[in-house]
Amino acid sequence: MTTEATRVGRDRKAAGPPPPTAAPVSRRGAELALLVLAVFLSVCGYCAVGLARTGHVPPDAVRHGAGLGALALVAHVVVRWRAPRADPLPLPIAVLLNGLGLVLIHRLDLETPGDRAAPAQLVWSTLGVGLFLLVVHLLDDHRTLRRATRACGIAALVLLVLPVLFPPVNGARIWIRLAGFSLQPAEFAKVLLVVFFAGHLAAHREALTGAGRRAPGPVVAIWLLSVGVLVLERDLGTSLLFFALFVILLYVATGRLGWIALGLAGLSAAAVAVARIEPHVRGRVADWLDPFASVEAGRGAGQLAQSLFAFAAGGLFGEGLGQGQSSLIGFAAKSDFILATAGEELGLAGLGAIIVLYALLVERGYRAAQLTPDPFGRLLAVGLSSLIAVQVFVIAGGVTGLIPLTGMAMPFLAQGGSSVVTNWVIVALLIRLGDAAHRDPDEGELLDGEGRP
Repeated sequence: MTTEATRVGRDRKAAGPPPPTAAPVSRRGAELALLVLAVFLSVCGYCAVGLARTGHVPPDAVRHGAGLGALALVAHVVVRWRAPRADPLPLPIAVLLNGLGLVLIHRLDLETPGDRAAPAQLVWSTLGVGLFLLVVHLLDDHRTLRRATRACGIAALVLLVLPVLFPPVNGARIWIRLAGFSLQPAEFAKVLLVVFFAGHLAAHREALTGAGRRAPGPVVAIWLLSVGVLVLERDLGTSLLFFALFVILLYVATGRLGWIALGLAGLSAAAVAVARIEPHVRGRVADWLDPFASVEAGRGAGQLAQSLFAFAAGGLFGEGLGQGQSSLIGFAAKSDFILATAGEELGLAGLGAIIVLYALLVERGYRAAQLTPDPFGRLLAVGLSSLIAVQVFVIAGGVTGLIPLTGMAMPFLAQGGSSVVTNWVIVALLIRLGDAAHRDPDEGELLDGEGRP
């Protein structure tokens, strides 16, 4: 035995020391290069609008570019410091979409001098980047959010119910307006709901997987809650969003396709029933079924018809920034129908590029979910990515006539302070999850919320 041990020791000594473990790759250089490109493209768009409308470059183009570049640089420095192994794509994509949104809103402001939304959107974007910095800096470990599962669920319900106490705006009770200040609580509630769903499903995954044919209590509760939001607030978009979100996470947690079928059947039944009794929802369904009915009746084109005209006018390469007529859509051109302006002035090619940016952002979130070792982190990454995916599908489908309009805001692109702030928080959480997914093994094994690998 001693001779064998001595021989093994000599062999190991002759083989030399073990090869060093490959250090985690820091991709912050690629992120910085992409950020420079994102800021450059945004400034080019801002200058193109000025050239089209006035014939010269806007005098504040340098200041605009410097402000956007400063926000991007600060965000990059904090990510380089606090999350060096994070994916390099989410931050540049968010900066580019946010910058393009500011360009489109500024372009529409020129058509409505009395209603300037770009300055307010810039302030909200700055606040969103500030919250992004706080989340990346303070949230050392995403698993700490699991401890707040119940609190997040309660807070989300409160935020969803609050707008019922305030008067409706454009037919829907989704706003809180006090002293000239407006807020859409559902935007913040959706992130809290993701944390709640991820924590609940991670804790009860085995029970739900073996539930047989019995529907779990949370599914029924969420279905009833979504119907309540739809009836009380007349908000088809929010109801569809968080119910679809729960069904997606339920499928990811259990791997059972039956829950998707159950969820779709329940939501469809609720939507049909409410569309029959709620005038606001019924009107949107009627516009979807025949968007040109008002034109044929001699009343002029409605918003959906004008949106379809804008896409048709854009063609393959668009009319050019600042040269479209999508302001004819009306008061929702800067919010619900901002995608119609992009389609008209950037064409199918530009619109396709925007959709690809969203697809890349969602794909990187799903990739982080695949690499994250703990169940809660996987569900959290899937939920946050699905938030963006469902919103883009619902909004793009609504303005193109694929599905009824829902009144939601396109992430980063559309006017909406609550929306842009929330989306920056989502990107911060995805960056944190991406950093945890690529954690150096020398720093210790990543454990789940119950202390298990």
